[in-house]
Amino acid sequence: MLACSALAQAAPDPAAYVRARAADARGAARAAAAGYGQALLAAPDDPVVALRAWRQALAAGDYALASRAGAALIRAGVAPPDTALLALAIALRSGDADGARRSVDLLARGPFDFLAPSLKAWLAFDRGEDAVALLDAEPGDAIARRYTRRNRTLLLIAAKRTDEAMAALAMQLAADDRDDARIDAALLLGRFGARDQAKRLLAGDRPEFVRLRAKLGKRSKPDAAFGAAHMFLELAVEVAGEDMASLSVLLTRAALLLDPRDDRARLFLAEALSRSGSHDLALAVLAEVDKRSPFARGAAAGRVAALRRASRDGEALALAEALARDADATSADRETWGDILVDQGRFDRAAEAYGAAITQGGESNWLLHYLHGRALDRAGRWDEALPALRRAVALGPEEAAALQYLGDAQVARGENVVEAQALLERASRLKPDDAEITDSLAWAWYQRGEVARALPMLERAVRGDPAAARANEHLGDAYWQLGRHYEARYAWRAAALTAGNDATARLDAKLAQGLKPRTN
Repeated sequence: MLACSALAQAAPDPAAYVRARAADARGAARAAAAGYGQALLAAPDDPVVALRAWRQALAAGDYALASRAGAALIRAGVAPPDTALLALAIALRSGDADGARRSVDLLARGPFDFLAPSLKAWLAFDRGEDAVALLDAEPGDAIARRYTRRNRTLLLIAAKRTDEAMAALAMQLAADDRDDARIDAALLLGRFGARDQAKRLLAGDRPEFVRLRAKLGKRSKPDAAFGAAHMFLELAVEVAGEDMASLSVLLTRAALLLDPRDDRARLFLAEALSRSGSHDLALAVLAEVDKRSPFARGAAAGRVAALRRASRDGEALALAEALARDADATSADRETWGDILVDQGRFDRAAEAYGAAITQGGESNWLLHYLHGRALDRAGRWDEALPALRRAVALGPEEAAALQYLGDAQVARGENVVEAQALLERASRLKPDDAEITDSLAWAWYQRGEVARALPMLERAVRGDPAAARANEHLGDAYWQLGRHYEARYAWRAAALTAGNDATARLDAKLAQGLKPRTN
């Protein structure tokens, strides 16, 4: 009986677990974390429950549950390497120097080993040692050196070796002029009263830099918590564009645990939460950014992105338009407004938005000219679209999207077909495995009467994307012209499966009557 009772207590709470899984599936991170937390109480050594609790606790910002779940994973011997990152943040937050040292030693033995040299240097700084000398003696491998260079500069500032720091920072910015490097150095300089140097790093009329300059001032002495927080944020920035939302969430949560005032971390946390489906939680995180924050505008842009991912299109459009029409609007704000208008099929207004983005400072941006030309074309304004698309190609001669669109559009109209085909040839050389570009190039040959030459390219395009309605329809046309009528109808039927409503009648006619003979 005692053994049975022990087994029963070790089993997850089924109701709590089921509720947690359902909340997890719909992106309700707080409800999922609560459910997994309850299930973990019933089965504290279940690694499956612990791992789910770990991830959802981080998303919801429940550090106590995350710590409890992480401990369960460690006991089970299946802890993911990133548990040491949160353990370090908790140790630094609580002033546990020995715990911080153990966490860094653990990180040094895993995939985050590139962070260890800089973290060890900050711990040495806390002990009153020469942290810069320690970094110079053990800079680490190539990846670690990217972090040690930046942290060496920050440690020089923290040690009040300002002239050395500014020289090192100048070299760093010459190689890679990142906003985060400027901001971190400027904020740290401001802590020690070096306002002139800090202001020079944040020169210009960008709204966030203007507000940051106003906030420069003396604060408490930096420590390992400061260094770790900014290192976590730096890594979060690097992985933001990759499919690593759970790591981004952990890094930004850890950064905020150590520096709750860092709104940059909130922006990246909200982006990661939104990408992973926790839209409401992402919006709640963005709502924590004060309207007077230097990053308030970034939070508004993040809110637009989160609303779009949540399919709250009306709210996203209203906010995007307000940002685009604001006195401080940037080219990016107006581009986002145009993107949403395109999604809603409002091409005339989208063209207006992209045109305003170009005027605002995007004249040399090939992508804006491409988007502008594409919107004009879809709005039925080809005469205006053509010069815009040509400008896009001139600015981006190696950009396959611009080359393809301009080539495709001219082939479709029978204009400058030889020139258009040359554009498509260039696009194909840039992306030889792109099925859509292959189809476009083949269709150019077809339109010139070279059906036999087009056919193998069309077959390759369909192999690359079997569900592509356009490529299948083109393949059917080519088969028909070559007398292969059975195969033509097969290709047209495949096209009809995924074709839009505008193509249905055309495909039905081809299936019923075939094609008229081509005249060259």
